[in-house]
Formats: sequence, C-alpha cells, structure tokens
Amino acid sequence: MGLNVMTLIGALPGDIAQGLIWGVMAIGVFITYKILNFADLTVDGSFATGGAVAVMQILSGHSVATALMVATIAGLIAGLCTGLLHTLLGIPDILSGILMQIALFSINLHIMDGGANKAVSATQYNLIVSLRDVSQAIVVSLIFVAAVIILSYWFFGTEAGSAIRATGNNPAMSRAQGINIKVCKVVALSISNGLVALSGGLFAQYQGFSDINMGRGSIVIGLAAVIIGEVLGNAIIGKRMNFALRLIFVVIGSIIYYIVIGVVLWLRMPTNDLKLFTAIIVAIFLAIPYLKNSFGHSFAHAKKMGGKEK
Repeated sequence: MGLNVMTLIGALPGDIAQGLIWGVMAIGVFITYKILNFADLTVDGSFATGGAVAVMQILSGHSVATALMVATIAGLIAGLCTGLLHTLLGIPDILSGILMQIALFSINLHIMDGGANKAVSATQYNLIVSLRDVSQAIVVSLIFVAAVIILSYWFFGTEAGSAIRATGNNPAMSRAQGINIKVCKVVALSISNGLVALSGGLFAQYQGFSDINMGRGSIVIGLAAVIIGEVLGNAIIGKRMNFALRLIFVVIGSIIYYIVIGVVLWLRMPTNDLKLFTAIIVAIFLAIPYLKNSFGHSFAHAKKMGGKEK
C-alpha cells in the first residue's frame, strides 16, 4: 500500500499544535542551556509534574487557569530545588538535575494518587487545548507562546535578567562586578522549569491525560528545538538575529522538529526507533555549525596557501 501525501498534509496541523506547546518548554530549555550555560536535566521530571498537577487540579474542580498557574508554580519549586542543590550543596549542574529528576518521579506518583496516569476528558471539562479541536489548540498555544516570548524578552532586558545573562556568559567576571551568581542561577532555573511545567500542563490537556513517563526525553526535544532554531536563525538572519528573534526561532525549531517526526511516522518507520531518529536529528543540527566552520577554515587556509604560492 503506497504512501498518501494527503495523510501527511492532514497531520500537519496536529504537528504544528504540538510544536507550539513544546515550544514553551523549549524556551525554558533555552534559558538554562543557552543563557545560563547550565546543563539542566530536571526538565524530564518537571514537564511531567506540570501535566500531573494540571490534570489533578482540573479533576478536583478547579478552573484551567488555576490548574496551569499551580502547575507553573510546581515547576518553579522544582527548579528552585535544583538550584539549591547546586548552589548551596555544591553538587555539579548535571548531577543536581538528575537527582531532582529522580525525586520528581516519586513526587509525580504521589501527585496522581499513586497512579501512573490520569485521564481528563474534553467532553467533561472545559479544556483550552485538545486533540478534538486542533485549530483551537493552535490558536491558544500561539497566544501562550507569544506571551512567553514577550515576557522573556522584557525580563531579560531588566537589570535582574541582564545579571543572569552575564552570569551565563562569564561567571567569574560577573562575581567580580558584584553580581550574586548563586541567586541568578536559582532564579533562572526556577523560571526555566516553571515554563517547562506550564508546557506540561498544556500538553496533558492536549493529549487528554497525564502520564508518569510523559516527560521522558523532554530535554532531547528541547535541545533539538533550540539547536534547529539556532541553525536556521543564523542561516536566515545571520548576525542581525537579536534576543527576541532567537526565542522565536526556538519555537520554530520545535515546530520543525515535530513536522520531521510526523514525516518519519508517515514513512511508516518503526515507532520504537523514534528516540533514535530524534538523537540523529539533534546530532545532525549540532554538527552543522562545527562542520561549516571547519570547512570555512579549510577553504580560507587553502586560498591563503594558494595566494602564497603565486
């Protein structure tokens, strides 16, 4: 049976909706990975925390707005704990994230009353994003993405935000300038995981349930979006790409990632290999800047040597 192009086209709106929802998470990863220069693996746990908290709040009769707000706060607390493990106890960044990720697995089970997953139906509850109405999901997700980009652009332009950016660029110089880099790290980690949990809360509504494993591999997806967006942004905008455009391209990278995954599924490749395809995609986009610079230096060196021979 041949491949139907219309099937691929029909799946595009769903891929875009998921890309926008995960784009919020990708911005959170961008804050730690690119701005703070902190390898935070907490996100695999805090994404599921956001989904679990949001669903349990909705099932308890609270509004979606309240559920998302509480989910975001839960993510903030998770990021705060990671920051304190790193700054107060001196645990390396990767290990502090791993420890918090492991702890959140048990915490998420408690949040969901010991269950591995909890369903929330769009027919019984007034969800703002759902697979049943992909068009609405795209519009609502786009509003959230725009709000996050605007607020992030504003915050990182303030004195506190600039201090965080300086901490990521040069911690030693920032400390010498009187910036409390420990506080900056804790604040950035809290904001990052708050956004990740918000994305988890949206995604749990979209798919109709929260699951203990829904955050597994989130860091890879987030990094894929960041790297894809950065490569595309540099290719299209170049040196004119400012902070706001970098955030926009992170979201575009997330959308492109899910479109690529959609194409992989359309080609009927084994779903068991999705993580492998994800790793390959990330590796390719990570290698592009390096290979580009390597070839550029090689051509420049060859040209220089050719000029000397003449």
